[in-house]
Amino acid sequence: MIIACLASLGLCAQEITIQPESPSVDSLSIDSLGIDSLVMIDSIEVAQDTMIPVVPFYKLWDENDLTDIEMRALDWSLRWLDTTDCVALHDTTTLPDSVYKARLQALPCVIELPYNERVRAFILRYVKRSPKQVARMMRMSEYYFPMFEETLARYELPYELKYLPIIESALNPVARSYVGAAGLWQFMPGTGKLFGLEINSLVDERMDPVKATEAACRFLKSMYAIYHDWNLVIAAYNCGGGNVNKAIRRAGGKRDFWSIYPFLPRETRNYVPIFIAANYAMNYGQEHGICKAPMEHVMLTDTIRTTQRLHLQQVSDNLGIDMNELRRLNPQYSRDILPGGSTYALCLPTDKIGPFIDMQESILAYKADSLIHNRRAEIDLAKVTGINGAYRVNGVTYYTIKNGDTLGGIAKKFHCTVKQIKQWNGLKNDNIRAGKKLKICK
Repeated sequence: MIIACLASLGLCAQEITIQPESPSVDSLSIDSLGIDSLVMIDSIEVAQDTMIPVVPFYKLWDENDLTDIEMRALDWSLRWLDTTDCVALHDTTTLPDSVYKARLQALPCVIELPYNERVRAFILRYVKRSPKQVARMMRMSEYYFPMFEETLARYELPYELKYLPIIESALNPVARSYVGAAGLWQFMPGTGKLFGLEINSLVDERMDPVKATEAACRFLKSMYAIYHDWNLVIAAYNCGGGNVNKAIRRAGGKRDFWSIYPFLPRETRNYVPIFIAANYAMNYGQEHGICKAPMEHVMLTDTIRTTQRLHLQQVSDNLGIDMNELRRLNPQYSRDILPGGSTYALCLPTDKIGPFIDMQESILAYKADSLIHNRRAEIDLAKVTGINGAYRVNGVTYYTIKNGDTLGGIAKKFHCTVKQIKQWNGLKNDNIRAGKKLKICK
């Protein structure tokens, strides 16, 4: 399968398998798991370059808060967007409440999207204060939303949950929060592992849009089995089931978000209104003069699967692909290495798939010693030989010269020639000194 893909998105198909010929800020935390009398699971909190930071969920990130390096990274990844031709169709500040309410009610949603003053405030923050951000996300949604929708459909979940990554990561697949949440869905490491994501020194599948979406759907479905109310599930995604359960108790057992609203953490009180506002902004942005710009840089990509240990630099040098581009296509490999052993996906431009298959052996062999085989599987300890003052390690014998030793005598001890000893030790003449060590390489 081949799909249109932008290098900055990191979203690719997964199709070809190669086997060797022989053998959030306030979200997801594993620590919050527990048992509770109210529900079976008390709380599952969900939450290479320079990453664009993700601020607490109840805020929209402000470009003024980004460093110069982060702004350059953002400008590169979004350089194909141009919103200069957008013309406002309405004055955002003068729309009556009835218009917002009617538009929300018109959306084909399963999740309840009511309107109130908090929702209005966040709608205005999107369409009035952050129109460029909305324009970017509207364009990027064309690549992520089909994949989100396919996975949501398989899990029989509402399609409107695809807007959660809007408020989690602004559709940035390599977003990281300052507390360690990462990826489109902003999983914390513990919860990512709980829902099947591989996270270690070499691989971080929270950055893999496909696998992270699968994990997010599993989490959302498990939460709905507990609460049977999507607004409560969304609240639990932000603050954890434990906090939602406490709010339910304090509200006298009421299981409606707006009834338990006063008893939730402040950021979670804002989280559901932001979710409703995100639904509005992504569906009605054009009514506020926010338009998707024409796309100039399109890349067709495909994914190949391999069980071989591989370094991205090997691929880059042999196939002529820029390393930064490879990293953007494969953001889950935090140190540029596919570990091997199990099956791992490598995303490449479509026109490089054939050459990779044809050149696989030479690619794997290229600089393997320095890039891949730089970890010793076994170390030989020094072993004393039968010759006094000599020891052997890693196949080399080391002999300490004693008073009265000559090269001829040493050569006789080790059954080699004087010429060999001089070659092994870089000696230009027969002069040797007691206390120095000689290498006997046999």
